[in-house]
Amino acid sequence: MATEGTKVGRMKLGSEGLQVSVQGLGCMGMSAFYGPPKPEPEMIELIHHAINSGVTLLDSSDVYGPYTNEILIGKALKGGMRERVELATKFGIVLGDEKKAEGKREVHGNPAYVRSACEASLKRLDVDCIDLYYQHRIDTRVPIEVTVGELKKLVEEGKIKYIGLSEASASTIRRAHAVHPITAVQLEWSLWSRDVEEEIIPTCRELGIGIVAYSPLGRGFLSSGPKLLEDLSNEDYRKHLPRFQAENLEHNKKLYERICQMAAKKGCTPSQLALAWVHHQGNDVCPIPGTTKIENFNQNIGALSVKLTSEDMAELESIASANAVQGDRYIPGFKMINVSTLFTRLENLRNRLKSRLHLPRFQAENLEQNKILYEWICEMAANKG
Repeated sequence: MATEGTKVGRMKLGSEGLQVSVQGLGCMGMSAFYGPPKPEPEMIELIHHAINSGVTLLDSSDVYGPYTNEILIGKALKGGMRERVELATKFGIVLGDEKKAEGKREVHGNPAYVRSACEASLKRLDVDCIDLYYQHRIDTRVPIEVTVGELKKLVEEGKIKYIGLSEASASTIRRAHAVHPITAVQLEWSLWSRDVEEEIIPTCRELGIGIVAYSPLGRGFLSSGPKLLEDLSNEDYRKHLPRFQAENLEHNKKLYERICQMAAKKGCTPSQLALAWVHHQGNDVCPIPGTTKIENFNQNIGALSVKLTSEDMAELESIASANAVQGDRYIPGFKMINVSTLFTRLENLRNRLKSRLHLPRFQAENLEQNKILYEWICEMAANKG
């Protein structure tokens, strides 16, 4: 195993002045989605251990719990800890009452909601300012310029310092950045999920936007492989993810097995190898692996001492090729379909269909209007699952 006492360095996240630890701590699993909430004293101890180890970027969201994760972090930051961290949280996903027929997940990005969500998070976290405030998912009913316009006002009022987006398409990132500089884009990036490399990563780098990689361990699969499923509670939503279903698991375990083989040769754990791959993507990338155990946290920061050669990276590229993973990342109800991403794919399709470019409906002056129909269909499809 790689050394667990590795020094955690610092990095610039984006080009607006935010400095963070080179690895962050994803806090979602402490309160939500990965089984029952974990004991508060243990989670506060873990957060303190992370901060004392040099991991100072803490990642939360108002939807984790909902709300309880922010409250937990607020308690953990008492006694002078607040000044030692970069605090990131998110807004935009609203969970309905699933016990009712009309209960469903929605995305909100209108200015009144943005402001009220921010003020509520400030109270739960018990802080005066949020360092990095993300739009968790894009509300396709509200132009991104309007949402970011309200976030810009919150920056000017001192309620947030930096603006981020999560799971946004390249075109949305560009439009948002034109209103106010975007400091970071959060996205799923790992040996388990690489679709962001085609458009979104290059766009962020062109604009000087930092990249925050969530689920860098493939929701635990790159740490434990198929065995992970044996330990999941009935309340853990990973049990329902397509990639963990029997029809896909047999295929996907091959990726884990090959990572294990390579990790053994490198003298590290599979999770350390997977994290090291993310770290080696560039000095503008900050992975935020989540955990609820101090021993796993120590193992994660040990990944910083794993050095990968060009030959190692080439081998990992071959292991984690485009067809290495089978199944969607999310079940429909959790995915909150990002229609901006889907529309980008439609635009790419348009570029490929050269023979149809002369049609009036595909011209720039009409395409912006016509995409409204497509977005409405996508939103309805998301609601229908």
